[in-house]
Amino acid sequence: MNKFIKASDVPKLINDGSTLLLDGFVTIGVPEEIYYEVEKSFLETGKPRDLNLIFAAGFGNAKSGTGLNRFGHKGMIKKAIGGHWGLAPKLGELVNQNEIIGYNLPQGVIAQMFRDMAANKPGTLSHVGLGTFVDPDLQGGKINSITIEEIVEKLHLNGRDVLFFKGQKGDIALLKGTTADCEGNISVEEEPLTLETLSMATAVKNNGGKVIVQVKNILKDGYIQPKDVKIPGIMVDYVVVAENLDFHKQTFIEHYNEKYVMREKIEGLTVEPVKLDERKIIARRCAMLLTRDKKILNYGIGMPEMIATILNEEGQEEHFIPTVEPGAIGGTPAGGLNFGASIYPRAIVDQPYQFDFYDGGGIDTAFLGLAQCDSEGNINVSKFGPKIAGCGGFINITQNAKEVVFCGTFTASGLDIAIEDEKLVIKTEGKIKKFIKDVEQITFSGNLARKNGKKVTYVTERAVFELKENGITLTEIAPGIDLEKDILAQMDFAPLISEDLKLMDLRIFKNEKMGLQL
Repeated sequence: MNKFIKASDVPKLINDGSTLLLDGFVTIGVPEEIYYEVEKSFLETGKPRDLNLIFAAGFGNAKSGTGLNRFGHKGMIKKAIGGHWGLAPKLGELVNQNEIIGYNLPQGVIAQMFRDMAANKPGTLSHVGLGTFVDPDLQGGKINSITIEEIVEKLHLNGRDVLFFKGQKGDIALLKGTTADCEGNISVEEEPLTLETLSMATAVKNNGGKVIVQVKNILKDGYIQPKDVKIPGIMVDYVVVAENLDFHKQTFIEHYNEKYVMREKIEGLTVEPVKLDERKIIARRCAMLLTRDKKILNYGIGMPEMIATILNEEGQEEHFIPTVEPGAIGGTPAGGLNFGASIYPRAIVDQPYQFDFYDGGGIDTAFLGLAQCDSEGNINVSKFGPKIAGCGGFINITQNAKEVVFCGTFTASGLDIAIEDEKLVIKTEGKIKKFIKDVEQITFSGNLARKNGKKVTYVTERAVFELKENGITLTEIAPGIDLEKDILAQMDFAPLISEDLKLMDLRIFKNEKMGLQL
């Protein structure tokens, strides 16, 4: 019999030293009322303590201390295995201070690990992570000096190298749904994503643990219809009906937006043109790389989000199907703290299956951020000095998409540009160089990409590079830009320069629409 309890009862169900499986993506799918009560209990009583966390994506808001940040207290956590750490800097601080054991593994691998844990498999086999910091030849996913145990092993099977990720066990699953019926069946009709809720519940239940689900509604009469059940009641031990709906929003900034969970085609949608700045310049050049046979896309968070805006502005969005790694297919990806949701999606699938599609080569073109790049074409987006951002789904996506485009400004911190007479002018150069001799951590391996014959392009506001057999090669330069002063002097290595070096398309630097036809 399922028990309906209050969120304040949950901390008493968690033993010291338990392993918690936590679900969420940015601000979606987070049972915040339960998290609040667990944090409150620890701060007031010191229990539960010495917990182990496993999470695939990062989720929370550092400014409000929500999501994973509620677990970022000394003594509360013993070990964490996570895919993305950037939204939980309090956990990152504990890692940097060697207060907790920490691993960073690819988001998609962890999502698939939950599914393998449900079937009690010894671990997860994947080619994802080869040649990156996850590879045991480099760091094996360990992110501080007290993390010693090897949980990633390199094997050679069926004629190729693969990585084996050691199987884990879960004692507690803290999950979020929309409605529970009297049998504890859970539906997710208001959730923009389904994530790994079913896999996590199955994994914990089969390990003899406790599955606790926070919901908004109770269906007092009747039952949730079979095909609407996301988590069967036989896998649910306790249901918490949220008392404070501010702790049960659809995302952390929206109580409910029906556009995230329904399909509708909008005719004659008009979009206000965005201002012409470095973001628009980069997004326009990225959009020009597309053709109609490159139909299935992925946009990373931040700069790549603008590409969808450009396609919409140019009336070309209908030719492409964007996807987002936690499971949304089609529609228009939302940005900011709503990232992960899509407006009027075509479908929403569980995150492990989305990554199956990605890992098998389902993405035609992926647009990801450009943080650090070296002469080998390696990219780092996961660690910057003491800041642990984490790889998230970056490794899965970049390693397996048919074509990868990295996009970002040429320098960072203080860059100020202007467009004068349809030419790019660098008014103030950024203080931080992005094209450096050696990246701090390899999140994308240029060597592996060359070995696999992958097409890789690096797009900035002033220059475009391609990954060639001999290294990263400058192929285009913006009008008004001086090659020596504005490009070569702002790099810590000398790139190869194409014999056919071209000017970037002049339409990119005009205020009016480009007239893009793909």
